Amino acid sequence: MLLEIYPIISWVVTITFLAFALLLILRLIFNYSDPNPFGKVGRFSYQLKKSTDRFVYPAARFLANFRVNTKFAPLVTLFIAGVLAYFGLGIIWNTLFIIQGLADATTTGNFKAIIGFVLYALLSIYILFIFIRFISMWFVFTRNTFLGFVQRVTDPILIPLRRLIPPIGMFDISAMILLLLLGFLQSLVLQIFVF
Repeated sequence: MLLEIYPIISWVVTITFLAFALLLILRLIFNYSDPNPFGKVGRFSYQLKKSTDRFVYPAARFLANFRVNTKFAPLVTLFIAGVLAYFGLGIIWNTLFIIQGLADATTTGNFKAIIGFVLYALLSIYILFIFIRFISMWFVFTRNTFLGFVQRVTDPILIPLRRLIPPIGMFDISAMILLLLLGFLQSLVLQIFVF
């Protein structure tokens, strides 16, 4: 029942992402074409830049730190928005799947499936924390924030894994390997308890 609304949510997120992508591509084109600021196209370009600056500026600042041309910031923003839309849809589907599975298992009285869906949900939350931790590696945060809580929750598994798998250059692949292992464990839980 709940999974029937997922296509609608997916459609809305996809249309929103495509509209955002169109605006960022137009901004990129205007960055390189440099239209006359007194014409209609120039005024539209200025309004477009002004309305998308709050999304593009963090990426431009990130690129400037590495001495990369900041005109590529809309592409970086587009990539980040695509990744967030993809993972956001995955989180929404996973949440609806867990809620519907728990509801079905509860109504049928299948205790084994209830345990399976609870374990699957806990693994999903931990995967979300690992993903948040992986993205937050590029940001500075204090221990009293939500990211500090995520760090305290994920450290007991990530620190020993980092000792086994050291970073390759500036890339720490231990979090990616842990995500793969947890995904495998989730499918194993579904096979044992639910299906």
